[in-house]
Amino acid sequence: MEVNDKIRYPFGKMPVYADIPPEMLYDWIETIGDFPDKLKELIKDLNSIMENARYREGGWTIRQIVHHLADSHVNAYIRIKLALTEDSPTIKPYYEERWAELADTFESPVNLSIQILEGIHGRMYSLLKSMNPEDFNRSYYHPEHKMDFSLAQLAGMYDWHSRHHMEHLRMAKQNYEQGIFFS
Repeated sequence: MEVNDKIRYPFGKMPVYADIPPEMLYDWIETIGDFPDKLKELIKDLNSIMENARYREGGWTIRQIVHHLADSHVNAYIRIKLALTEDSPTIKPYYEERWAELADTFESPVNLSIQILEGIHGRMYSLLKSMNPEDFNRSYYHPEHKMDFSLAQLAGMYDWHSRHHMEHLRMAKQNYEQGIFFS
């Protein structure tokens, strides 16, 4: 992996797991449950100038990352509900890069997305904890990837996604504190 890839993907690219041991699944669920509190702790001292710090050249700002997390995790929650209530539904992909360029992403304070994440993760955690092992085998079809993803795989993806962007936020804060600015 190149140096830029190590910054872009601090934990490597998102893995897609085939066989998922129950203890790993339940660790992922706990990460999902704990995520909003860890995120709030990480960004509690931000001001509006710091929210525009980037973790790398051409990367998103702290503000864009936090809003992206809310956008992405709302979509994940909907995908869980669809997979639990329909037989292998085809989900609607979205252009996350385009969403990150919309006005609300640049203008809205991050606390609005923190509130969304608290609500979504609270409900997602409750739902995932209530599911039986067979429920985690339910799946949805992702037309962009041309494959089915089980709800167990989704839990792994959002464990990774949460940790992945938390590290980007840490790097952006550190860059700001060290006077390193990217555009």
